[in-house]
Amino acid sequence: KKFIERTGSRDCTFAATTSGSNIDFDRLRFVAERADSTEALISVTLPERPGALLRLYEECIHPRNVTELSYRFNGDFERPGSIFFGFQRSPMKESHQVVLDQLRQKGYECTDLMDNELAKSHVRYLCGGRPSQVDNELIFRFEFPERKGALLQFLKSLRSEWNISLFHYRSCGASDVGEVLVGMQVHESQHAEFHASLDELGYKYASETHNEVYK
Repeated sequence: KKFIERTGSRDCTFAATTSGSNIDFDRLRFVAERADSTEALISVTLPERPGALLRLYEECIHPRNVTELSYRFNGDFERPGSIFFGFQRSPMKESHQVVLDQLRQKGYECTDLMDNELAKSHVRYLCGGRPSQVDNELIFRFEFPERKGALLQFLKSLRSEWNISLFHYRSCGASDVGEVLVGMQVHESQHAEFHASLDELGYKYASETHNEVYK
């Protein structure tokens, strides 16, 4: 503004650049995660059975925007599983306690991780591991559209007998698509139907079942 007043410039286009401090780009994600007051972090224990994630999401999380989801099947349907959830509170001033209360009313065990630095810095990246045995597991990389309802659409496209054995997603906030890693237990006799279901869904995907990193 002072430059325009001083020079008397007219009929020109100007761009203003603002900067809060000198900071390396590799630190921006850390700053952004700590500064985002709309995101809530929780862990939830749920039964290990097909459809459990869809039920939890529909009953207690939807329509809030999911920013992170980490889960790994523990290899035993008799033991409960644990999920690390990140979501944006909606509306912005809504307390994440509302979701925690809903989960507990529905019978889920859950933990508030909003102020847990260990969870934010480390545990969110350590969920699961590889169980001793997961039968008929297929591994895929997906590109989910970054829009509300994309996760629900994916979950509803799955048949009840196809069990999710792995799920990892973290919103980076810088793209129209989200990179998602998914493991599914699908019997060999249903592979053709499973792939047809993925094609009908329309999300871009690639098989990683034979990737040496996975093995």
